[in-house]
Amino acid sequence: MSGFLHQLNLAAPFFALVFIGYGLMRFSGWPKAMSENLSRFVFSVAMPAMLFHMMSDLSRLPPVDARLLIAFFGSCVIVFAIGRVVSWKLFGLDGQAQSIFAMGGVFSNNVFLGIPLAKVALGDAAMPSVALVLVFNSLILWTLVTINIEWARHGSFSVKGFAKTLRGVLTNPIVASILSGSLFGVSGLAVPDLIDRPLAMIGQAAAPMAMIVLGMGLAEYGVREGWRISTAISALKLVVQPAIVWLLARALGLPTMETQVVVMLASLAVGANVYLMARQFKLIEGPVAGSLILSTALSSVTTPLALALMGATPP
Repeated sequence: MSGFLHQLNLAAPFFALVFIGYGLMRFSGWPKAMSENLSRFVFSVAMPAMLFHMMSDLSRLPPVDARLLIAFFGSCVIVFAIGRVVSWKLFGLDGQAQSIFAMGGVFSNNVFLGIPLAKVALGDAAMPSVALVLVFNSLILWTLVTINIEWARHGSFSVKGFAKTLRGVLTNPIVASILSGSLFGVSGLAVPDLIDRPLAMIGQAAAPMAMIVLGMGLAEYGVREGWRISTAISALKLVVQPAIVWLLARALGLPTMETQVVVMLASLAVGANVYLMARQFKLIEGPVAGSLILSTALSSVTTPLALALMGATPP
């Protein structure tokens, strides 16, 4: 219990920032453009600056056991299959909607929630593991859901569609900053002070701003439409996926740090990208929006609990 309370105390200020952001947009009358512009800055400037600065010191960071990708994405495949069956049997969704439902159970809010929480709960030593998951996350999961939906619609999947997904992932500011920072880090070169210090200063603001932006974005959504589906998605995301990731990590014999990282990432709330998918394909948009709010609120307790159960200690 003491470990859980300690993790809860560490995470509480970050989730408080989420609720502050939510309140600012919900009750202050600020225009939606405020949220959009701040989100663009955090996603395109602040987070990439923090990640590039951190990964440029890659040679000084601990090595990563790449098998964590098997544990994390193996769980995604298993939970995705479970989600499709659950959405079919319990809610009678068709093949396309099943894919969106199942994606809600595996696509975490790894950028706006995962990076800040990993830094405070596990320290900088966890960041190479987090970065490795982030590089492959969008490519693998976007491709997975696109294949499933296109197959349900047309019975086939186009190479052109995959190429578009790959191009989008590689030009993503988060992925680009991780890759470029890592290349700079392994080169052994030092980032000039004139560049390094401003990057560090911007990066220090990234984590708190990301939490505020997350709350501001959540203010756009509602929870009433399709609340049963929202609840099922949240349960799949916050309970089932972390449990399966942990089992796979144990079976693979992953080191403690990698195990803690993949379980923490799996325990996070549903990512906003799932809602973007729902809107793109015009499928169960209301329930998915509801799952973003519900899972974010619940993860303020479930993620610290998962970290405490694994014996995670702050740096």
